[in-house]
Amino acid sequence: MNAPLGGIWLGLPLLLTWLSPEVSSSWWYMRATGDSSRVMCDNVPGLVSRQRQLCHRHPDVMRAIGLGVAEWTAECQYQFRQHRWNCNTLDRDHGLFGRVLLRSSRESAFVYAISSAGVVFAITRACSQGELKSCSCDPKKKGTAKDSKGTFDWGGCSDNIDYGIKFARAFVDAKERKGKDARALMNLHNNRAGRKAVKRFLKQECKCHGVSGSCTLRTCWLAMADFRKTGDYLWRKYNGAIQVVMNQDGTGFTVANKRFKKPTKNDLVYFENSPDYCIRDREAGSPGTAGRVCNLTSRGMDSCEVMCCGRGYDTSRVTRMTKCECKFHWCCAVRCQDCLEALDVHTCKAPKSADWTTPT
Repeated sequence: MNAPLGGIWLGLPLLLTWLSPEVSSSWWYMRATGDSSRVMCDNVPGLVSRQRQLCHRHPDVMRAIGLGVAEWTAECQYQFRQHRWNCNTLDRDHGLFGRVLLRSSRESAFVYAISSAGVVFAITRACSQGELKSCSCDPKKKGTAKDSKGTFDWGGCSDNIDYGIKFARAFVDAKERKGKDARALMNLHNNRAGRKAVKRFLKQECKCHGVSGSCTLRTCWLAMADFRKTGDYLWRKYNGAIQVVMNQDGTGFTVANKRFKKPTKNDLVYFENSPDYCIRDREAGSPGTAGRVCNLTSRGMDSCEVMCCGRGYDTSRVTRMTKCECKFHWCCAVRCQDCLEALDVHTCKAPKSADWTTPT
């Protein structure tokens, strides 16, 4: 029974090489488009017909998605800030993240999940702020309800996250649903995990009404948490991501290592191991770590030993302006002096050859 599965696993990297898209999800590049809906819809390369239809039909939603790209990209960079691959974009690559995401790695799994979550968050927020014609506050949150603290009235503006999830699924998943290959199934799974992560942190907020805030009456609404909570949650899922292989009928996954549990809908999944990201590698899309700042006293991923991949580091003395000798003045201000501070900055040495490596 193990032989056919092993054959699938051994042949998977070749399969993914042939069936993976040439560029990353093209809608990610919507952040660089202008305000014109026609310009946006017609000039983002690689959108499938369903995505272009939604784009022309809902230009206000597209603007929200485009603005949200910067937010989830920044969150990705925050989560990877201390790692060799730090989610930086490459200017020359129209795929936003370059070739690094052509590999079906844990990094790809995270980016697809955080980008899908970012679309849900951006659309839902725009709904609540009255910026979209097709949605507003959650229409289902009306009347009276009960919780552990008693009865309350739905009021205010509950975030319409169901609309955000529905639109995100229709738009983001459209390209993957046209594919029948392993990578498309991986992307769909991680897209869904990202959408579910946003809803996971939907929380109920309430305001009390009564004499001296006695809470005789309560008005409540549902609100999304700060996107950082979603980012932190998906980061934990990235660290616990599960390596999978396709099952024999090609309709789903099974774990690559039988000692691990089967992935749930909340887990991130990946097929291929990640490169080490130590050197500039055109094939892997890795910019390398030469010149990256490292932490001399850390024992984590940002340590000079780990970040620099054993190549060593250079130290330079720099000065920066900081606030010092701060004093409180009644009432009510804090006044500080501007002081120059000298500190050592450690940066990773470049390898002997600084050129892009090519496979031999």
